[in-house]
Amino acid sequence: MKFKTGRALACLALVGGMVVALMPGVSTAATKTVSDTTFNPTFSTMKYLKSVVAKGKGSIAVILPDTVSSARWVDYDAPAFKKAFLAAGLTSKQFIIQNGHGSPQEQLTDAQGDIAKGAKVLVLTSLDSSSGAIIEAYAQARGVKVIDYDRLTLGGDRTYYVSFNNVAVGTLIGKGMLACITSWNVASPDIFVMKGAPTDNNATLFAQGYDAVLDAAGYNTSSGSSNTVLESIGTWTPSVALTDFEGAYSANSKINAVLTPNDENAAPIIQHLQAAGLKPETIPFTGQDATPAGIDNIISGYQCGTVFKPSYIEAQATAALAIYLRAKVKPPAGIINGKTADSGATISSLKSVPSVLLTPLWETAATIESQVIASKQLTVAEICGSTAPIVAGDSGLPTYAADCTKYGIK
Repeated sequence: MKFKTGRALACLALVGGMVVALMPGVSTAATKTVSDTTFNPTFSTMKYLKSVVAKGKGSIAVILPDTVSSARWVDYDAPAFKKAFLAAGLTSKQFIIQNGHGSPQEQLTDAQGDIAKGAKVLVLTSLDSSSGAIIEAYAQARGVKVIDYDRLTLGGDRTYYVSFNNVAVGTLIGKGMLACITSWNVASPDIFVMKGAPTDNNATLFAQGYDAVLDAAGYNTSSGSSNTVLESIGTWTPSVALTDFEGAYSANSKINAVLTPNDENAAPIIQHLQAAGLKPETIPFTGQDATPAGIDNIISGYQCGTVFKPSYIEAQATAALAIYLRAKVKPPAGIINGKTADSGATISSLKSVPSVLLTPLWETAATIESQVIASKQLTVAEICGSTAPIVAGDSGLPTYAADCTKYGIK
């Protein structure tokens, strides 16, 4: 599948039996605004926001959560925000992109500093709703607008929320697990069902999606059953995920399928089992975020698939909203495509948050070239390394070049 430019076309993909838009088409030259269907891998429609940028004052601050839970925050989201802001006409002095490094206090300190220096809009991916709500209340008290990015801060004071449909993400993970159990011929499956951190509302929504799929297939995800083992708490820290798995596996060596909610949690567990002699297509794992490690595990036969959430689309939508808020201009109706219920809100008017909700995709080895590589979010080199022929005995050459050749990743 290749992308075309210069026309308002969108590529299509088959997801869960339905044809959906893979990547929004590039808008025509006559289009002078942006919408949830115009953002694309080249960031070409962000230029239509230059007149809005000219009306605004102050800066935009983006505060991402950490560098551990997923490679996406550093490798995908931060660069995408920078590219989106610059393409829209902001100068490097009119925005700042920071990372909280897993510290709620660092996020608060960054927000306070940004606001003191003139930030008019704050884009926040909170580490947890309690600390996020404190940051948002601080911003609101100083007239600074907030956008929740990727994670909804329950009970927070924000104007918009931008994310992928997180229940749909979980549904894809659950369906991917069941499909892999069948295709890998896993007899009498005993599934270890893992979860993300309980402080992250997205983790709750992911679990809601995959629990429903597994429950419908006869697995009990509320209290466990003879063929289901449940992670006790949940985490986004890969080393903790490994420890949780080791404990579960020691107690039940019959575990032969592992539902992991993202690539980073799956990777150390897969590596641990490989060191113990695990063979390809033996114990299926799931994932999310389409990281290089996750994709390498997929094409080498250790992970079923991963949920792909193109960060460049999410970042562009958020950057556009931030630019409108900075200029005190109401965004066009085409950007906002839904509302999200906030179960933690104490004020009724805050319980339904205007949202941009994007469509996730399930990636397998067969779709990586046509969807992930074609999106330009990852390069072939990041996945395959050198494409030079693998020479027997030359351990210095990448181990995934042959896998990439097998699946036409080039």
